[in-house]
Amino acid sequence: MPRLSSYRDFDWVLLGFVLLLSVISVLEIKSATLHTKFHGFDHKQIQFLAVGLVLMFLISLIDYHRLIDIIHWAYGISILSLVAVLIVGTKVLGGRRWIKFPGGIHFQPSEWVKLILILAVARYFWGLVGKELTWADIGKAAAMVCVPMALVLKQPDLGTALTYLPILICGLFLGGIRFKQVGLIVLAIALVGGIAVKSGKHLKPYQQARINAFINPDSDPRGSGYQIRQSLIAVGSGGIWGKGANKGTQTQGDFLPIPYTDFIFAAFCEEHGFVGAIGVLLLYFLILMRLIQNAQTASDLPGSFIIMGVVAVIVFQIAVNVGMVVGLMPVTGIPLPLLSYGGSSVLFTFLSLGIVMNIRMRRFVN
Repeated sequence: MPRLSSYRDFDWVLLGFVLLLSVISVLEIKSATLHTKFHGFDHKQIQFLAVGLVLMFLISLIDYHRLIDIIHWAYGISILSLVAVLIVGTKVLGGRRWIKFPGGIHFQPSEWVKLILILAVARYFWGLVGKELTWADIGKAAAMVCVPMALVLKQPDLGTALTYLPILICGLFLGGIRFKQVGLIVLAIALVGGIAVKSGKHLKPYQQARINAFINPDSDPRGSGYQIRQSLIAVGSGGIWGKGANKGTQTQGDFLPIPYTDFIFAAFCEEHGFVGAIGVLLLYFLILMRLIQNAQTASDLPGSFIIMGVVAVIVFQIAVNVGMVVGLMPVTGIPLPLLSYGGSSVLFTFLSLGIVMNIRMRRFVN
């Protein structure tokens, strides 16, 4: 008789790390918005976290194999939702990224597409297990990811579109791509990317400005280079121990831009210093190690593929956001998982963790 999954097999240790990071998020959002018009966003973040927890427990009860079986329908709906954003989406700051529903609810399909792509790519490469990857296989996988990616780029939302790439890369790696194929792909991307960046014809003006600011922030210190400069000042002024909560001059003085979302790590570094930053990064490390451990103990390949897809997205977001804050990456608007304010990001993360818990709870089921 197969043993039924139960919450005894839930990864409570992983949940503990996640909740600890969530508490830090709420406290930092409260501090970062204390003297701004965004004061009170910490309460909204608590609401997002509460909904995320409920969704995580609910999705953990649905056998992930059923989700894999219907993923082609979910993928089709996701494409339609991205097209709907371009047609009827709410325009904010020059971009259409949300669909507005009655009651003031804003839905951002591009965030949910990440989860659908993780499942879709896992199913695709599961079907190729034991087979040597051909260029046709690689092309189909790339098309699966690049179609929604192109639609998100049209919004435009470069940051979210970039988060789709690690899903594809992870799938290709786990699917058994050969080093020769990797080399040819990297060479082609480097050539095309180099030509595009040099010509600037395929970049929006603000994207070109961000690249220029990344290369030389001092070229426009009050314009495109302002965000990076203020972020570096905030991180550096925190020192070893930080200035303390509600005492960061860059954050509280409203010099640091959007300190509750994209630059929340810079705000945290100013208030809690190097020691606090290392503590948060250690928490991320522990979360990722638990996720990888769950991938290793999954009962089948699709489960392992799905968890590693989640790991790939989270690692990418952490690396880009932290790199952006310390000047090692261009400003792309990618939130820091579980720390940055935002309903779509929080709900995506908790839904992803719910599927991870789902897989863990069924690791002994035959």
